[in-house]
Amino acid sequence: MAKVLVVTSGKGGVGKTTSTAALGAALAQTGQKVAVVDFDVGLRNLDLVMGAERRVVFDLINVAQGDANLSQALIRDKRVDTLYLLAASQTRDKDALTEEGVARVIAELRERFDWVICDSPAGIERGATLAMRFADVAVVVANPEVSSVRDSDRIIGLLDSKTLKAESGERMEKHLLLTRYDAGRASRGEMLSVDDVLDILSIPLLGIIPESLDVLRASNIGAPVSIGNVGSPAANAYIDAARRLCGVPVPMVRPLEKKGLLGRFFGRRAA
Repeated sequence: MAKVLVVTSGKGGVGKTTSTAALGAALAQTGQKVAVVDFDVGLRNLDLVMGAERRVVFDLINVAQGDANLSQALIRDKRVDTLYLLAASQTRDKDALTEEGVARVIAELRERFDWVICDSPAGIERGATLAMRFADVAVVVANPEVSSVRDSDRIIGLLDSKTLKAESGERMEKHLLLTRYDAGRASRGEMLSVDDVLDILSIPLLGIIPESLDVLRASNIGAPVSIGNVGSPAANAYIDAARRLCGVPVPMVRPLEKKGLLGRFFGRRAA
């Protein structure tokens, strides 16, 4: 029986789709069977990041409405044979998704996979709430910026109120994935520090993904960074995050936040 994970965040452009692909690929490379599901109806991008845009015939809405079966719609990755994609529709409206239809699709995916990773659209409307509705665990993606963190805080509130687990009185397991992090900029006060974000959101830290062109390059060539740029700092960070999701006690490597000018001055004085 699969564990259903939603990758979510209120703000667009923070790296939900690239994180879905990278985490899914990292989990699949351990031999586990993984399905990544795009809930961004009308604006799908997960197929591009996975390099499968030309292979989409049937999509999530087709399966949810009974126009195709799951086997017809699932696309098997050419590089990792335990990794599959269920794409979103590019021509339908998000209102075409119903809770009943999504429930049927998720139930069938649970029976066939070890992990089902739902890539949530930005915002707090129907697509986002349906993506999180049936989740067992959530990865909240945030950039170290005030607007991103504020929107993530709102999403945490929805996870604790709008999911089936919350409605049944169960605790929703939540993790923070901090993306596009630059320790130098954080030291200069140009972005929030890791501790700043943790203080605001108060959920466990799953991983810190450094700002890196490797992520952009991987997306542009249609390969998750954990496959396309193995050995890069970003790939290693995603692979470690995936291992933590599996319960492996991987030490957290935090980028060195250098002291600013005053911090360095007083540090020398104290020494």
